[in-house]
Amino acid sequence: MTDLVVRPLVAGEEKLFDSMPDPLPQLRQISYADGIAGGGYRPEHTFVALRGDRVVGRAAWLLLPGSVGEPWLERFDLDLKPFAGAARPADAAGSVDTASEIGAVLLRAAHDALGGPKVYPAGVLASAARGAGVAEATMAAARLAGLVERGERIRFSWAGGPLPAPSGRFSFRSAQDAAEIGALVARIGEPVVLTGAETARVVAGVDLARDPLAWLTGTPLGNWRVALHGDEPVGLAGPTADACFPMIAYLGLLDESVLGELLADAVAALAGGGAYEVVADVDAHRVAVVAELERTGFRRIRSRVVFTPA
Repeated sequence: MTDLVVRPLVAGEEKLFDSMPDPLPQLRQISYADGIAGGGYRPEHTFVALRGDRVVGRAAWLLLPGSVGEPWLERFDLDLKPFAGAARPADAAGSVDTASEIGAVLLRAAHDALGGPKVYPAGVLASAARGAGVAEATMAAARLAGLVERGERIRFSWAGGPLPAPSGRFSFRSAQDAAEIGALVARIGEPVVLTGAETARVVAGVDLARDPLAWLTGTPLGNWRVALHGDEPVGLAGPTADACFPMIAYLGLLDESVLGELLADAVAALAGGGAYEVVADVDAHRVAVVAELERTGFRRIRSRVVFTPA
């Protein structure tokens, strides 16, 4: 078997990275060429595993220009075709002969060059039947390379359709000012929906759960939505159309029963401004929130299983 060579890219080798077919084209992600042009991807942060002139594994760490944090592993792909239906050879001691083992060798070499392991939010399609083998191989490689699974975040998308009718129990209005938003954020403590929290932390060093206004600087304060039971605030939502796409960046509750109506109100606010799709991220362990998103008309589009250094 041809020896495996792992090395970083050099400038001008973008076509080598792209020579490996995308194993999960259904996942929305920035193209490598666009990432290079925008400065988020860099050759020295990109590694390939080669057998001869064929790319059998590739990994690209992303760090947006001006970011205060460390790069994270955004693209990690392995070629499963040579191993489809194949058993591990009995005489393979010391050799690299499965896609996951190739991936682990690739990651270890890159970690050495990058100064240590980095965070890897592994992308997984919503349907386990589509691309499950690819995701399993890359996650197994991450584990072999010493990364530890920490949790899963699900991305949902609302793309039109009727919203649940309000019960009349709650009312909704725009936030009065930054002071009101800050006071409610402090009372809520742990929001149930946070979209873009990882980017906020790496790019600006901002904890979106505790200081959302420091990250959502382009969103008018009047776009924030306050849920009321009588005169008492019971929830806060930060829908924004000023990110890469319309999203519910923040949603927190002081009364759990307002969740569905606050979700619907936030979506309606974005749709009223012209949004035809709204995304929202939620931790997979929040079963009640996941169910309410689905009842509101959101559908799962992908998950990210987060791996971090041990």
